[in-house]
Amino acid sequence: MLFNSFEFMIFFPIVVLAYYVIPGRFRNLWLLLTSYYFYLSWDLRYVALLFIITLITYLAARGIANREETIQGEAKVFGKKVLVALCLLINFGILCSFKYSAFAGADIILPVGISFYTFQSFGYVMDVYRGKSKVEKNFLKYALFVSFFPVLTSGPIERSDNLLRQIQKERKFECENVWTGFCLILWGLFLKLVMADRIAVFVNAVYDKEMGGLYAVLGTLLFGVQIYCDFAGYSTMAIGAGKMLGFHLIENFDAPYLSKSVSEFWRRWHISLSSWFRDYLYIPLGGNRKGKIRKYVNLMIVFLVSGLWHGAGWKYLIWGGLNGAYQVIGDILKPLRQKMMSFIHINQENVIYRMIQTIITFLLVDFAWLFFKANSAGSALRMMKKMITEFDLKVMIDGSLYQMGLPCLEFWFMLLTIALLLIVDILHDKKVYVLNMIHRQHICIQACLCAILFMVVVIFGVYGVNYDVGTFIYFAF
Repeated sequence: MLFNSFEFMIFFPIVVLAYYVIPGRFRNLWLLLTSYYFYLSWDLRYVALLFIITLITYLAARGIANREETIQGEAKVFGKKVLVALCLLINFGILCSFKYSAFAGADIILPVGISFYTFQSFGYVMDVYRGKSKVEKNFLKYALFVSFFPVLTSGPIERSDNLLRQIQKERKFECENVWTGFCLILWGLFLKLVMADRIAVFVNAVYDKEMGGLYAVLGTLLFGVQIYCDFAGYSTMAIGAGKMLGFHLIENFDAPYLSKSVSEFWRRWHISLSSWFRDYLYIPLGGNRKGKIRKYVNLMIVFLVSGLWHGAGWKYLIWGGLNGAYQVIGDILKPLRQKMMSFIHINQENVIYRMIQTIITFLLVDFAWLFFKANSAGSALRMMKKMITEFDLKVMIDGSLYQMGLPCLEFWFMLLTIALLLIVDILHDKKVYVLNMIHRQHICIQACLCAILFMVVVIFGVYGVNYDVGTFIYFAF
């Protein structure tokens, strides 16, 4: 059941209506049942796997807490470490057996969302081990934390000190939450149906044929926008769905393509995953506390693991390695860059200089997306070669760009929506939030704006050039 499917449009209103009608003490149980039904709609076998991982991490956290309360000295510390190690081996052993079977030549279907709820549940165990979170003794509440359907299949990867803490509290109906959540869902649908799916027509045509020249350049640039709209669209809908149910989920994107460096980009892109790797891998490895060389090694490990997290294939390793290398090289060259800027008297706070930084960062990140999108590492390398050997500016004026699945009007409408998104992100970057601006208007104006957005989603999305209730890009991870 996808957020952009008609089934979800029936399922979700029923969930919300019943949620606020039933007594408060039954609401968590209701959400747990509906979350399992939501996951059940994918495959019955997935539910068993979700329950097993939930049970393992629940028992591990309880065991860690019990040793903390009943045992003293080195035995306590050793016992806690053993439980964490066992939990890690079992959980990530299950994940790896599904996710990386391709490396062994096996063809096993990857359960939807397994990477996300595995990371979320193990993060909770680590927080209990570190004493950052109290153990949750109520199994139903913890099971809801792991399976909460808005974040179950593609995140955001929640933390226990946010989502679990809210599950433990009573939540009341608030009209503003429902209205805000509805607006966020509409905007998420716009990003997915109107933008991402439209851009995908052109991008897929380029990559399926391994085209070169300007086609490959435009296709790669547009894929950067497509994956942003696709994943940010899902995250926005997830946050909106949570908001309608009284939950405040963590932000997953913060206008990432306006970043001035690759390291800043990764603080603003897929925030829940980036922060997870920081807290549970980079810092335990030593972070930046043990010298420059160790810091660079840790960075490369994190981004290579991030590449593997996205899938079994050399193209993902190269993509992760590139993003890690960008940051290592950038940090090494930073002193030299600072001296050069000082020598030629360039103000680094200058608007033009910062704009150039943003463009360079986008191009670096987008180049790495080439490996992410290509069918294989070899395919990416062939397209790179063709970008240079087959480059021809004539395609800009001979009309051939409009033969890639998007007719002339559709192509220019796509560019118009990208410009609109850029404006929204620039305002967001300046802490001017469009949704807050809308909420300050009269209720009639708010209703009219939402009605317009709804019509745009229906006309240009549902009845647009590429409506297909298929999947979101990150469902593959």
